[in-house]
Amino acid sequence: MKVLVTGVCGQLGHDVINELAKRGQEGIGSDIQPEYAGVADGSAVTKAPYIRMDITDEEAVLATIKEIRPDVIVHCAAWTAVDAAEDEENRDKVFRINAKGTEYIAKAAKEIDAKMVYISTDYVFDGQGDRPWEPDDKCYAPLNVYGKSKLEGELAVSSTLEKYFIVRIAWVFGLNGKNFIKTMINVGKTHDTVRVVNDQIGTPTYTIDLARLLVDMIETDKYGYYHATNEGGYISWYEFCKEFYRQYGLSTNVIPVTTAEYGLSKAARPFNSRLDKSKLTEMGFVPLPTWQDAVARYLREAQI
Repeated sequence: MKVLVTGVCGQLGHDVINELAKRGQEGIGSDIQPEYAGVADGSAVTKAPYIRMDITDEEAVLATIKEIRPDVIVHCAAWTAVDAAEDEENRDKVFRINAKGTEYIAKAAKEIDAKMVYISTDYVFDGQGDRPWEPDDKCYAPLNVYGKSKLEGELAVSSTLEKYFIVRIAWVFGLNGKNFIKTMINVGKTHDTVRVVNDQIGTPTYTIDLARLLVDMIETDKYGYYHATNEGGYISWYEFCKEFYRQYGLSTNVIPVTTAEYGLSKAARPFNSRLDKSKLTEMGFVPLPTWQDAVARYLREAQI
């Protein structure tokens, strides 16, 4: 099986290529960078073929994908800077990447009859209430530009293809790039006290665990919408921070605050990021390990 992975310079794309290599599958990475840029860990991703591709260039996307002719495209590339997406000068670019770029890839996938995986987010929902969002919920009302752009990407995939997996995730962390754990540990090393939001609830997603699930998925034809985060229960960012500080051995005092009290974000954030993952087991997929276990493994591997 030949698999093209977009966004390979990011957290998830890096791990998907490595997972493919572990299974003896042919993985080809692509991103906007002239050459692969990521953690120098000697992993398979640094040895896999790499092709520069600007997903906002429709002709280039079609030409590249027709030349490679992958059996599957795992589309990890995205604009993910949620607050910066709110800036007027960035909005067009955000939609070109997350919506139009995804549409171009979906059209190219259809042209060569390839499967496609689109990585989406809980931000496509309105973030209200306390009921976990189910994969087939249609209660869309994104709170911010990022969420709206990712929803447009979802609709581009579902309206273009039949052979697709739309996988919504939340609170992502991985070895290759920035994330909440790395940021807060570095802050905790230099501060006696940190303030962390306690009224936004969800579950973290470790990209190494997610990559395993995604490769499991593309080896099947069980298409559709899925939710995938680690197991271990729903928590707040405050509870998340407390746990990884404990595991890391930091004694920094963590103070819980409301979103309103924190008050630093340009983009509105969802209070309810709970994702119902029961469809995974219903369809025969192995759920991700607990987030507590994922944090322990991440801290062993990460250079923080």
